[in-house]
Amino acid sequence: MRSLIYVVTAMAVIGLAFWAYRENYETQAALSESEHLSREIGRAHERLAVLKAEWAYLNRPERLRDLTEINFDRLGLLPFRPEQFGQVDQIAYPQPDRVDVSDPVDITSAGADQG
Repeated sequence: MRSLIYVVTAMAVIGLAFWAYRENYETQAALSESEHLSREIGRAHERLAVLKAEWAYLNRPERLRDLTEINFDRLGLLPFRPEQFGQVDQIAYPQPDRVDVSDPVDITSAGADQG
């Protein structure tokens, strides 16, 4: 009987050791993947910062003004003037649709006094 307990205990220890070994390698693989993704996210943030800087550089008002002057024959773009802008109270908002009720229906709750 004692030898059976020793064998079962030894098998349990071997099984737990094998499980711990696999968990250790899966954890290391997950950490490695996490570090890889973190580096990739960092590179994406750097690329985004560069793209934002390029966008800001390309959209400088003086550059756009020069481009409109160069391409005036093709585009016909003119600079904005203050009198081209309106005020909020000049905006015509659409009116809501009106519902014409020609035959009204009297609605009362069931069993209530109709007095």
